[in-house]
Amino acid sequence: MNHRISDIQLLRGIAVIFVLIEHAHFDLFQQRSGALEYFYQIFGGWVGVDLFFAISGFVIARDLIPQLLRNDVWQVSTVVRFWARRATRLWPSAWLWLALILVAVIFFNHSLAFGHLGPNLEATLAGVFNYGNFRLVETFGRSEYGASFPYWSLSLEEQFYLALPLIAIIFRRRLPWVLAIAIVYQFCSHRHFNPLMMATRSDALMLGVLLAMWSSHDSYRRCAPTFLEHRKWLRWAVLAALAIGMALVGAMRFVEWRFQVGVVALMAISLVFVGSYDKDYLMPDNPLKKIFLWFGSRSYALYLAHISAYYACREIWFRIEPANTVFDTTYNIPFILTASVLLFGFAELTYRFVETPCRLHGKMLAERINFDSTQFDNSALGRRFQTLRAYFALRSFKRNNPDSSV
Repeated sequence: MNHRISDIQLLRGIAVIFVLIEHAHFDLFQQRSGALEYFYQIFGGWVGVDLFFAISGFVIARDLIPQLLRNDVWQVSTVVRFWARRATRLWPSAWLWLALILVAVIFFNHSLAFGHLGPNLEATLAGVFNYGNFRLVETFGRSEYGASFPYWSLSLEEQFYLALPLIAIIFRRRLPWVLAIAIVYQFCSHRHFNPLMMATRSDALMLGVLLAMWSSHDSYRRCAPTFLEHRKWLRWAVLAALAIGMALVGAMRFVEWRFQVGVVALMAISLVFVGSYDKDYLMPDNPLKKIFLWFGSRSYALYLAHISAYYACREIWFRIEPANTVFDTTYNIPFILTASVLLFGFAELTYRFVETPCRLHGKMLAERINFDSTQFDNSALGRRFQTLRAYFALRSFKRNNPDSSV
């Protein structure tokens, strides 16, 4: 199921635009006007990451989970193919930008916009080995992370998708209940004042997985928002209400509200739900949608490159202007224009020459992977999984047959 849904691409575009705006606050602008400060007080662009999580959970699980639950055979090939596609799709671009950040730290950093070499080396290791979210917890408010700090969310996704196939195989038909319990626990937790819980939040990812599992049932088709089909103005209204509402809920003034992050996840999955029907329910075809679709198709490259573009912009203007120049609010527009040229150039090159070829290569590599499941079942690890599955199957049997002597 490799068909790309137009509305999902649209949501990717919105998500990455939110993140670009959010990080410009401290990573691009040197000083902010009163109007800009007010905007950032009422706009929480960090919610774009949670929208990415909801999209990712849905897109990945709608193909993976049905394959894993199709029968009782442990499908080694399915899991390894999934991991191979993830690795070849994501790692080359991510590692490229980790390397480029280190090059910039050493050779293009008179302003120290990219930070110091030591923290960036540690951040590079965290990005390569996918523990960036735990490094973020360690350094948050205490020390410098490095220019690759957005990799925390990529690390969390990789951890989630490393574990998801194994959890699905162990719990099988109980997977929705396991995910639902974890979602409720996270929803009721006050996460914004707990760096560890914020850096490991996965409720939007799990909601995406549940939506993907539901999408194979008749009830999902019966719940289609067909009332949007012939009301184009209402599509705009639903998209604006949910997307803008999500950013408003993510604003600083709601930071003390216990359910802030959980409500953001629910609004994100609501957008993905409407978009998942592939009926253009979120936005009819128009020139603006084509712009969002461009952002959506390049969203991964934009996410990887945007901090480097912001810091390179600051370094360029540091070198252009005389020493001791104060980069006040009059520089905001030049900074935006310079950073935009750099960012769109970086993203397009990454998308065309790294991300797309590697994705195609990963697809071909995955198609060649085919393990004999009986070989795995006879291995030590396979026998352990078989034992776990038998244990849960026996518990289920006893629960459903209390009078049995088994």
